[in-house]
Amino acid sequence: MKKIILAICCIFFLTGCDNVNKMNLEEIITTGMNREIAMTNQSRKGYKYYVPRGMKVIDYTNYNERLSDTFYTYYLYIDAISYLNRVIDEFEPNVNAYYSKAIDYKDKFGYIEIKNMESDKYLVEIMFNYAKIEVIVEEKDINSVVLNSLTILSSITYNDTILNNLVGENILQFKETEFNIFEPKDDSNYLHYQEIDESQNEDVIYDGDLIN
Repeated sequence: MKKIILAICCIFFLTGCDNVNKMNLEEIITTGMNREIAMTNQSRKGYKYYVPRGMKVIDYTNYNERLSDTFYTYYLYIDAISYLNRVIDEFEPNVNAYYSKAIDYKDKFGYIEIKNMESDKYLVEIMFNYAKIEVIVEEKDINSVVLNSLTILSSITYNDTILNNLVGENILQFKETEFNIFEPKDDSNYLHYQEIDESQNEDVIYDGDLIN
């Protein structure tokens, strides 16, 4: 019986992956934004969100998080300042990018930009719902990574009371100088920031509720 159940699960998983790979990016984006996530499985000070099955949180600190699936690391950044001030900025699509487009769904907005890098890799950069995810990925996995990222970003809910108490003028200045969530880069500022942050901090905070 266990073997039968395992076989059914494998067929379901492979079929789902095949369907995702057959969709174009427009369909993937629409699917990701339309997903109604009624639950969350990650809770932080001031926000919470849902991690899709097959992914897990590696570590997190100060609105910066690292998540992973089987193959890739996702860098998540929460822009509490822009959220509290309800900042809205215009996005100009990059005609030279592999894919570049503004996204707008209900009261949430953002953009997705995918740029070709060295060694046939692609930088997927998605800003939505006052948060941003960056992933370096192979072309064949772009669809699944975009869907995972949008599922996470669209599920984020904020606690205004807690954020107002936590965020001060010093944090505002730090966030503005370190990272601009509304501006895509030719090279990833956030990925470099993570490398610096990791080299300076030997202690890693692991999530106690990993989603496998």
